[in-house]
Amino acid sequence: MTSSVSSSSATATASSTENHNELWLETLKKLESKLQRSAFITWFRDTTILGREEGKIIIGLPLATVMNWHIERYQSLTVEALKEVDSKISQVVYKVDGGLKDNAERTINILDHFPEQRKRKLPGKQEVRMAEGLTSKVLNPRYLIEKFVVGSNNRLAQAACSAVANNPGGKYNPLFLYGGVGLGKTHLLQGTGNAILQKNPRAVVVYTTSEDFTNQVVEAIRMQKMEQLRKRYRQVDVLIVDDIQFLAKKERTQEEFFHTFNTLYEAGKQVIISSDRPPDELQLEDRLVSRFERGMIADVSEPDYETRLAILQEKAQDYELFIDQSVLQFIAEHTTKNVRELEGILMQAVAQYELEQRMPTIKSIAEIMRKLNKDPHVQEEEVGFEVPEKKRSTLQDVMELVSKYYSVSIDDLVGKSRVREVLMPRQVAMYIGKKYLSISFVRLGEAFGNRDHTTVMNACEKIDRCSQSDHNVLREVHTLTTELGLR
Repeated sequence: MTSSVSSSSATATASSTENHNELWLETLKKLESKLQRSAFITWFRDTTILGREEGKIIIGLPLATVMNWHIERYQSLTVEALKEVDSKISQVVYKVDGGLKDNAERTINILDHFPEQRKRKLPGKQEVRMAEGLTSKVLNPRYLIEKFVVGSNNRLAQAACSAVANNPGGKYNPLFLYGGVGLGKTHLLQGTGNAILQKNPRAVVVYTTSEDFTNQVVEAIRMQKMEQLRKRYRQVDVLIVDDIQFLAKKERTQEEFFHTFNTLYEAGKQVIISSDRPPDELQLEDRLVSRFERGMIADVSEPDYETRLAILQEKAQDYELFIDQSVLQFIAEHTTKNVRELEGILMQAVAQYELEQRMPTIKSIAEIMRKLNKDPHVQEEEVGFEVPEKKRSTLQDVMELVSKYYSVSIDDLVGKSRVREVLMPRQVAMYIGKKYLSISFVRLGEAFGNRDHTTVMNACEKIDRCSQSDHNVLREVHTLTTELGLR
């Protein structure tokens, strides 16, 4: 008799668990359609329904650290999704169950039930409508003017970009933005392009860099197709050129850009330009400088503490990272150079959480900063962590760090792309591999997509020259090699 009762009880339990899983799976389907994929995977992995009491659902979470985030961000959304599946449900409560993380049989495998959709060739990037045959970079849809954090350091630049977005070719033409590396110029440029396309999807918007433009001029000369290149560029509605300072000492390219600029300007088309310095400090032809100075000039300088903190709060919200305010304040206080460094440190905190399920603390952030040599004032004894044992860095270490630092994938580093956002990091990685690891040009070429050794040689020579004349390149190489323990 006892055996019969036990068997019946076990069957009932199994049936109940199966019903819970079915209910949770249907609920997850509702939630998946309402959340960004990264947030959905991060916060609902290893979760399940532990029980049900009348109209109340008990949801199990794998870690105590995520409970507050669920309560604050996802509780009402989860209740709404559950109600769509079962109208009798009116309440959700959470319970931490550490066994969920290591017992796949108790939870739903999200990655199996919600596989990633087939990726586009350029995932997450908005294709820009271009004149026929014109090569252009793509605009990143994450760069929106309304998402740009405004402070005293960039208020004029942001206002000018908003005005251009509302009235391209108007009184702010050309628009010239200048400032140091990592301060948000590219965000404003691409955000303006995105805003123009939102208002007028048929507009021909071209975003490029001076290096890409130079390469196209060289190729057109080689193929004897200059006239085609001129026609294509001079038929656009909006031309956005990043890092115009790199046209220095390229006389033929300056000549072509000058005439393209004049044609577009006289036709009432918008030209937007960025540089690391104001027009009068550029080593360009006087006639080009005078054209830049006839329009609107706005600088983007280093953000103050309040702006840095606001940027961190915005980024943390975007990444859906539950992080204590005191930690954000610590980062803002000790990272003063640029926005890229702020975002880099925060991204490492995000990676730390996703990989180790470890919430960021002042101690862990201080360790990250110390490793990256971002905060010389943070002493080991102050934050209470041990110095990790140093190991000799490898080429793989170099590629991984360069990938994280410049926000490009390793596939991009070894791939065929020659856009500046990929080309520059690739050349830096090659340079570090050669100078600091003494790897041969031939071996480096093989590691970076079977490139010819002369390509590697030219890349190393370029970074060597740049590090002597461009303090930003020097600083970036110094930061990377310090982190790698090569100094």
